[in-house]
Amino acid sequence: MPDQSQNYIALPLIGMSMVVLYWKEVKGFLNSLLGYIVISVFLLVNGLFLWVFPIETNILDFGYASIDGLFQVAPFVFLFLIPAITMRFFAEEKKSGTIELLMTRPLTDIQVILAKYFAGLTLVIISIIPTLVYFFSVYQLGFPRGNIDMGGMWGSYLGLLFLGASFVSIGLFASSITENQIISFILGIILCGFIYIGFDFIYNLDLFGNLDLLVKTLGINAHYAAISRGVVDTRDLIYFLSVIVLFILLTKTSIESRKW
Repeated sequence: MPDQSQNYIALPLIGMSMVVLYWKEVKGFLNSLLGYIVISVFLLVNGLFLWVFPIETNILDFGYASIDGLFQVAPFVFLFLIPAITMRFFAEEKKSGTIELLMTRPLTDIQVILAKYFAGLTLVIISIIPTLVYFFSVYQLGFPRGNIDMGGMWGSYLGLLFLGASFVSIGLFASSITENQIISFILGIILCGFIYIGFDFIYNLDLFGNLDLLVKTLGINAHYAAISRGVVDTRDLIYFLSVIVLFILLTKTSIESRKW
């Protein structure tokens, strides 16, 4: 029989290895110039659309205390931001030949994937947090001060977080199927874009009759829009969790294919 004491020792070591890998990915991104460029571009683009460009998302021109424009623009910025974050996670490991060394750690494939996934999610959260400055600004500009739909705003932030979490899982999968970071980046954009708005285009073509509405609900946009209204439905949460789990499992299959 296996020594139970060895199992008790191994479990903390595995947990520590996951934490080490997680921090390695986070620090590797934040210690690089690319990391700050990506986050700065995200904030700059959203800031321009919210405060500078004379379009419907401009808060000052809109005349209402609302940051709905942020939640309209941010998903499209995420289409480029998140693949830029995730493109190196596995592609770089494959190209440098360190993927085999990584997999010899006392971690299973799924634990390695989860460590990288949560690192990517952390970087997305770091990108989102500074946008609270926009909320604070609108809160102060409201008449009377604080005249803002708090429920809708926090619902939108929750939706944006789930959307970002879904994009990270998709980007991770794209990184796992190639050793070229540029190809990983492009694949990530294509996959995220299709799952976000691709099903809406198919729905508008009216090809499936009574099933068109079902086709639309397969896309992220329908569920993101529902949560952004401030109504948190368990069906939307289950959908996002299903997308995340699906692409994590696809990533696991892709990583395991090296053994075939």
